[in-house]
Amino acid sequence: MRSRRRRLYFAASIILVLVSTYLLYQISKSRTFQFFGEIIPRVETKSKYVALTFDDGPVPGATEEILEILGKSGVRATFFLIGAELEQNPEAGRKIAAAGHEIGNHTYSHDRMVFKTPAFIASEIERTDDLIRKTGYRGEINFRAPFCKKLVLLPFYLSKHNRKMITWDIEPDSFPEIAGDSNKIIDHVIRSSKPGSIILLHAMYPSRRESLKSIEGIIAGLKQNGYEFKTVSELISSAE
Repeated sequence: MRSRRRRLYFAASIILVLVSTYLLYQISKSRTFQFFGEIIPRVETKSKYVALTFDDGPVPGATEEILEILGKSGVRATFFLIGAELEQNPEAGRKIAAAGHEIGNHTYSHDRMVFKTPAFIASEIERTDDLIRKTGYRGEINFRAPFCKKLVLLPFYLSKHNRKMITWDIEPDSFPEIAGDSNKIIDHVIRSSKPGSIILLHAMYPSRRESLKSIEGIIAGLKQNGYEFKTVSELISSAE
């Protein structure tokens, strides 16, 4: 009898560990939930506003191409930059700031921010903040975690420092059958957008040329549908 109970307890413990691990994994990558502080995947507003955001970089060449498209379209976007790449390409960062775009923090090393020490988390964010300020950017620095990965310590740090975690509700790269075709990206974003949407594009690297090629079409299509583009901070301020 005792042996049977021990087996049952052992089996129950294994199940509990597996369920807990699964739940923590889902929470770690959730775009809508975290244990501390404010997480924003989209903004509740009746106005037809959306925010166009770019992750990674800055990378010379691609940065200028993106800025040229945005400039011709009269659109201000939000760039979540990687500190290490900004350190290597400071002039590209200065061009983003000079063009009037918003700059956010995407950590220094673009590492997954789970199972990291408080000191590592603070260094990743604060080093990147310093590099962002060196571009000349003086606005609010919002934060986006690489791969949306977070558990307890990262949200706790952000909450303690009154920082917002910005995620997204539209990301074409989530769908491999869409991400490799600029026309499919355009169609997906236009069909999926709604007031308050935060759109995420990865357009900095050669492997993401289709994303870069989609920018102009996304802007034109959403404008035709009556949408106006805001930075993330402007979109948050428009909440109703």
